[in-house]
Amino acid sequence: MTLVEEVLTQIPGDYLTTLRKSDQKWLELRQGRLTIPESVTKSETNLGEVDWDVVVTGGTLGILIAPALQRLGWRVALIERGILRGRQQEWNISRSELEVFLDLELLTDEELAQAIATEFNPVRISFTKDYQLWVRDVLNIGVDPVFLLATLKQKFLDSGGTLLENTPYQKAIAHPDGIAVYAGTNILKTRLLIDAMGHFSPISQQARKGEKPEGVCLVVGSCAKGYPENQTGDLIAAFTPIQNQCQYFWEAFPARDGRTTYLFTYLDAHPDRFSLEFLMSEYLRLLPEYQQIELSQLEFKRFLSGFFPSYRPSPLKSPWNRILFIGDSSGAQSPVSFGGFGAMVRHLKRLTLGIDEALKIDALSQRDLAWLQPYQPNVSVTWLFQRAMSVRINQSISPEQINQLMSGVFQGMDKLGDDVLKPFLQDVVQFSGLAKTLPLVNPRVVLPIIPQVGLSTLIDWSQHYLNLALYTGLYPLGQTVSPLLKYLSPRQQYYYHRQLDAWKYGAGQDFHA
Repeated sequence: MTLVEEVLTQIPGDYLTTLRKSDQKWLELRQGRLTIPESVTKSETNLGEVDWDVVVTGGTLGILIAPALQRLGWRVALIERGILRGRQQEWNISRSELEVFLDLELLTDEELAQAIATEFNPVRISFTKDYQLWVRDVLNIGVDPVFLLATLKQKFLDSGGTLLENTPYQKAIAHPDGIAVYAGTNILKTRLLIDAMGHFSPISQQARKGEKPEGVCLVVGSCAKGYPENQTGDLIAAFTPIQNQCQYFWEAFPARDGRTTYLFTYLDAHPDRFSLEFLMSEYLRLLPEYQQIELSQLEFKRFLSGFFPSYRPSPLKSPWNRILFIGDSSGAQSPVSFGGFGAMVRHLKRLTLGIDEALKIDALSQRDLAWLQPYQPNVSVTWLFQRAMSVRINQSISPEQINQLMSGVFQGMDKLGDDVLKPFLQDVVQFSGLAKTLPLVNPRVVLPIIPQVGLSTLIDWSQHYLNLALYTGLYPLGQTVSPLLKYLSPRQQYYYHRQLDAWKYGAGQDFHA
């Protein structure tokens, strides 16, 4: 029996089986064997009268937007293949990002306070033993998904929303005037279908046509009791050199029932990449050194494992009319983040108001909906960071190269203060911060990344960097013409608002400390 088998089978939950199921999917992805489903078909005949304005598939992130749209007076149905409930493991986020739940009146102040399971300070960034950076109030809130989803679920139902649990999505037929959604024994006729089923949604897989992701983040971890009392966290830490053709990064956070630790790494989907089970074995091997404690002293509560693919052409735009991808289905998060909760919360208000406006004027064509998932240069520039933090399968670079680079970058940001540091740590890249940081990084740690990432990657990054500067200038300029809106048609106003959103979010100007 291996160490992974021994440890993961010592508590209830069948975590070993879950790990191996994820591993099978990861193997199929690496080998290009994922089946491309025929999930959506087109029909030239009209659907006729519809029962719903919006049908949302996928409850975990879908329950964030479904009640917001229901509150605005739309007829919304939410489909979930199982019972809609949150997981036990907290979602980490910054407090300021949670204000959107108050802005959209999805939660009261009291409910939001109750949704916060843990709060801790400070958090650490560390890549070399001689330099550590401590920051406060960044991803230091642990949200209780069980309470949050249960509360939103009840509010959705109370406001007249329809929830279909134990109702797996099967297929959809796109008609000129609506979408027929087949789920379980139900046929739901809707004006708009929102896909929130995640990275491996059959709809998004069909839209991507079997495309292999350019980047993948592998993650394993656990929550356990037995650690010494510690109310600090690690946002990102590394204490080993490059090994197994990747750099190991760590996170650690206090949790309500112990301490959560993750091991994650960035890589590509090359067929020779290692398995999640191997990464779990590395996690168990290195965890005692990382947290200065023996495995035998820990009481494991649960284990976590998964992988998060990233695609350069993102967010994903639908090839069909009346279908919109959100959350992980859209790939809207940056390639250096894992998990879609933070990205979904960041865009929740923008998507809610945009979908509301689209429904009002029936702007539901493929072209119209593409404006709701626009190009964002501040996300696209992070592809260089992903490449700089990863190693190609046959590449040979200095064992400490990534750690030295990361340490140099964060030392530069540290000198510039929280205005530069905090947006970046919350996955919001801004031109001003990036432009100030780059000159401060020692050229001796920057130059080696040129052969590491490749010239084509640098040229591509330069284009997004220039667009980031352009969007930063265009957003305030675009705001100045708002008094002229009264002279525009409703459809022109829709396009104006979407372009303004694209500049705002694409430049990281939505960030609030």
